[in-house]
Amino acid sequence: MGHTPYEVDLRAMDALSAADLYALLKMRVDVFVVEQTCPYPELDGKDATALHLRLMEGETLVASARLLPSKGSGEPARIGRVVVSPDHRGKQLGNAVMREAISACETAFPGAPIALSAQSHLRAFYARLGFEATSDEYVEDGIPHVDMLRQPPPVSLEVA
Repeated sequence: MGHTPYEVDLRAMDALSAADLYALLKMRVDVFVVEQTCPYPELDGKDATALHLRLMEGETLVASARLLPSKGSGEPARIGRVVVSPDHRGKQLGNAVMREAISACETAFPGAPIALSAQSHLRAFYARLGFEATSDEYVEDGIPHVDMLRQPPPVSLEVA
C-alpha cells in the first residue's frame, strides 16, 4: 500500500472536456448503479452547479467527488458522489479524495460546514475525517445511509 502519485483536478462541469465528463459519469455509473446494483437517477441535474474534484494518474481518472456549494449563510456545502475506480482500489485513494475534497470545500466555501450522506458501512471512515452523524440510519435507493456533518475549522484571529 505505497503512496500512489496523483494529480488533483478541480473544475466546473463546463470546464471538463466531453471525454473527461464521459469518463467521470461512466465511473460513477459503473460503481453506483452497476456494481452496487442500485438503479437510481445518477444524472440528477446537480452536476452543472458543482465543482468536480478528480484524482488523475496521468490521463487516467482514479477517483472523484462532487462538491456542491452552500445554499446560503450557515448552510453546509456538500460532498457527494465520492468514488474510486475499481481498478485502483487498495491504494488509499478514498482517503486521498476525501482529504482533497475537504480542503477544496474549505477553500471554495470558507466558513461553511460540510455535509454528506454516507453509506452506513462507511460511517467510521468519515468519522476519522471529522464528520459526525446528524441523523438516524435511513434507506436511500435501497442502501442504508446516515447524514454526517463536519464543522468548519475555527477562524484564526491573528493580530498583526
